[in-house]
Amino acid sequence: MPPSDLRLVARHWFDQFRACGPDVVELLHDGHPTACVGNVALGYVAAYRAHVNVGFFIGAALADPSDLLQGTGRYMRHVKVRPDRPWDDPALAHLIAVAYKDLKDRLAAVRAAHHPEQT
Repeated sequence: MPPSDLRLVARHWFDQFRACGPDVVELLHDGHPTACVGNVALGYVAAYRAHVNVGFFIGAALADPSDLLQGTGRYMRHVKVRPDRPWDDPALAHLIAVAYKDLKDRLAAVRAAHHPEQT
């Protein structure tokens, strides 16, 4: 896949992160577009020569029934989108939505623990 096509793939998946909710903001972290909820990192998209990584900062905690996630880090996992894989994959879109909900739930739990009078 030519580099310009990989950029389109990367943009597609970053747009999926952006579409999760109005509280998703973006920044560059280590040179890669990163989607955050407030100031907490949710995921990133990185285009390489032969594939695109769609990464999840708390990917190790996510349910992954389609077995998409790769990596062995303590927290992070990623999905490699390659030219031989459909890049408009509903399972990956679902994984992004699940990651967003998981992060929102974690943030709500932290807020409730720190400010129980507001729950």
